[in-house]
Amino acid sequence: MEIKNIRQSVTLRASSHDVYEALMDSRKHSQLTGGKASISREVGGKFSAFDGYCEGTNLQLVPDKKIVQSWRSNDWPAGHYSKVTFSFKEVKDGTHLTFTQTGVPEEQCEDIAQGWRDYYWAPMKEMLGK
Repeated sequence: MEIKNIRQSVTLRASSHDVYEALMDSRKHSQLTGGKASISREVGGKFSAFDGYCEGTNLQLVPDKKIVQSWRSNDWPAGHYSKVTFSFKEVKDGTHLTFTQTGVPEEQCEDIAQGWRDYYWAPMKEMLGK
């Protein structure tokens, strides 16, 4: 299986704390994406989002600064995980979020990349930018 990487960034009109909470709080994450999420707040803890479409494990959590997770969608080859990293930097008008995802199956990379834009960054701007 060929793999690719995704790198995206977005500036949000919100504090890094609010951005971190939108991703790590099960209720807020569900509100953000419109699908049920269950997210452990512990390193080594499991998460699932979008009604079970994606799941993984928290590898590193630095509140309000960084989230690193193993991540897979339920239609990927059995046992294959990518690694996602959300890094937050406070800027003048909010938070600059840098996102990377390594190890994405090549045939799904374009759809996954668009999914982050459509189901995370755009709704996050709407939800947090008010």
